[in-house]
Amino acid sequence: MRIPLIAGNWKMHTIRSEAETLARAVVQACEGLQDREVMIAPPFTALATVAATVAGAKVALGAQNVAWEAKGAFTGEIAPPMLLDIGCRYAIVGHSERRQIFGETDALINRRLTGALAHGLTPVLCVGETLDEREAGQTLAVLERQVRAGLAGTTAENPVVIAYEPVWAIGTGKTATSAQAQEAHAFIRNLLAELHGQESADRTRILYGGSVKPSNVDELMAQPDIDGALVGGAALDGESFARIIHFQ
Repeated sequence: MRIPLIAGNWKMHTIRSEAETLARAVVQACEGLQDREVMIAPPFTALATVAATVAGAKVALGAQNVAWEAKGAFTGEIAPPMLLDIGCRYAIVGHSERRQIFGETDALINRRLTGALAHGLTPVLCVGETLDEREAGQTLAVLERQVRAGLAGTTAENPVVIAYEPVWAIGTGKTATSAQAQEAHAFIRNLLAELHGQESADRTRILYGGSVKPSNVDELMAQPDIDGALVGGAALDGESFARIIHFQ
């Protein structure tokens, strides 16, 4: 039985006071939740503030990226032990913005993922095709390449969350139809079964991301292979994110 995971990626938004207010709204929205999990990933500067705000609540803390080494001369990076020390349980890796804007390769993303696993963080591996790739009929080939490369060196015992985020739907207001999303999720799950066995595939959560909002979350979450959502813009509004958390 896969427990749904609703994750909010705040990206480069919120100073500490704003982060505390938003985190309090998330805590309130999660009161009494029993059948789903919620994670929020504030910017690094707000992690300590948010960690204190969600302490004791049913809200997990995540990071928006993670380095692969425990320490060293890596200016601008954040080591896994630093994230664990501040209370993080999850770390997002391979987000399309890291791939598209900052040029992160599949090999680098794999180093981040395996580094997170080595220190006890659960990575959320983001995969997804661009609009050009979808229109060229390359969606499944892109997903296969990114999943295989991202999970290289891992085993069935490694806890990983996958997030399918079609690049053309991130921050654009466009959303994959529930059928398009389900097709991609089912493909990823079948690929996981090939890589790590059916039991591992059956327990791995695959999230959908890409303009998830209150008006479409119910239909998306009704699909058999969609186990949650990685939410961007709507996660910055307490009321909208609360509605997504309480999907029907």
